[in-house]
Amino acid sequence: MPDWMRTAVWIIGALALMLTLVVGYLMWRYRIPPRGLFAMGAAALYLISPIDLVPEAIFGPLGLVDDAGVLVAAALFVYKLVKARQILADGGIELGRRGRRLSRAPDRR
Repeated sequence: MPDWMRTAVWIIGALALMLTLVVGYLMWRYRIPPRGLFAMGAAALYLISPIDLVPEAIFGPLGLVDDAGVLVAAALFVYKLVKARQILADGGIELGRRGRRLSRAPDRR
């Protein structure tokens, strides 16, 4: 394997590892459920895929509108998931894994 290819593989591997760590941290920090991660991944795949609803090669800059729409839709979906979880947590409902409630003793004073 040529040296430049080996270097490229190492760089791509390091970037993939860093991306995985950042996504894992964000899921832990903001408690994003897996369906939010799936939405972000699907939006990223749509952006890098050569298949497009409105191709940029034909429509020029107007073709970027559908890409921006997919990004906005995924961002709003994840934002609403995080916000709903925060509202539930503020109301005293802590969700554990798979949407189950965690038992918490009521505060008696």
